[in-house]
Amino acid sequence: MTNANWCVLIACILPMATVGLAKVASRGADSYNNKRPRDWVAGLTGWKSRANAAQLNGFEALPLFIAAVVLAQQAHADQASIDMLAISFIAVRLVYIAVYLANIHILRTLVWISGLGISIAILLLS
Repeated sequence: MTNANWCVLIACILPMATVGLAKVASRGADSYNNKRPRDWVAGLTGWKSRANAAQLNGFEALPLFIAAVVLAQQAHADQASIDMLAISFIAVRLVYIAVYLANIHILRTLVWISGLGISIAILLLS
């Protein structure tokens, strides 16, 4: 499996891990309720609510990233370039999660644009 393929797997897991932070940190009346997860999410505030929003955005970012990696590999683009960009995408997504949780909205937007640009760059390799 290539580094880019590993990055696809990581990108698929990141959204669930992001909201997992909020689930693990919830205690008492705020405890995660697996019987009614949507109700639990609806009651979140602060960084836990932002963790859920970052999760949703992570899922939104997946289709373009996955398609870009697959199409670039099918086109036999330079694998080292695909790998480097895919690793960059994961790094940017980790920064995105951090700035989202920290509520630094302007930086979050800039980091999001960077992730989009990386996915487009991978796609253009094809």
